[in-house]
Amino acid sequence: MSTASSVLDVPEVSWKIHGEVVLLLGWGSAILLQFAHPLVARGVADHSGFRRGWLAPWRRLHRTLHAMVTLTFGGEEAARRIAGAINAVHDRVHGALTDAEGPFPRGTRYTAHDPALLAWVHATCLHAFMSAYELYVGPLTGDDKDRYCAESAAAAPLLGLSPSSLPRSQAELDAYMARMLASGDIVVTATARRLARELLTPPVLRHCWPVRWLLQLTAVGLLPDAIREAYGIRWTARHRRALVALAWLVRHARPLVPPPLRQWPMARSARRARARTHPVL
Repeated sequence: MSTASSVLDVPEVSWKIHGEVVLLLGWGSAILLQFAHPLVARGVADHSGFRRGWLAPWRRLHRTLHAMVTLTFGGEEAARRIAGAINAVHDRVHGALTDAEGPFPRGTRYTAHDPALLAWVHATCLHAFMSAYELYVGPLTGDDKDRYCAESAAAAPLLGLSPSSLPRSQAELDAYMARMLASGDIVVTATARRLARELLTPPVLRHCWPVRWLLQLTAVGLLPDAIREAYGIRWTARHRRALVALAWLVRHARPLVPPPLRQWPMARSARRARARTHPVL
């Protein structure tokens, strides 16, 4: 995720992508991809508030969303403060597998500070957010995608990572994702499937099927085919047509939605502040 403007003078593409409320529709796909790493799935199952009560997933989403928006639009001090809070949460997330999970034997230790796991989480967000933006807002150029990857890698030191450990271009992201999917480390386990069911059918949306269907359609539709199949999620030509129709509707309706409803408040505030200090940008 991109950090504030002090890290890169004008993180233009991060501002463009992260400012959109509709980006929420891509969040489920990122999380499902993250669960496909057995150590990430076990860390969530063992430590996350994701499963503690029917409001827990929404509290977790709110915290994660607040962190992303603050890192992007909040300025240097706020970005460092929120990164410190993320690192403090990660301090508590560690343990060992009590049973074999995918290629990882019983006893394998995991920690949320593991650079390899952080890189996977980071890359899944890049993949899902760019896909959701292009689906529901509009196309991104090759330069846009390269800049977004580079801007996002700039936040790495705040989380204890080297920027060079993260993809800094679309080509590097594509190569990293392909390498991970072929590595044997990415395996949808029984733990991941259980977490996926809880993510896709949360109790709070049990009686609100249109919203549930909307979130499920995007989360599942943006997954790589192999990961979707590994989850055992049914996906047909009818589902594909529904996603295309939904995307068309959202893209054409979005310009009619008032800015306060389609852009995050912090994003709008940051743009107004930048317009005052950099009127030509």
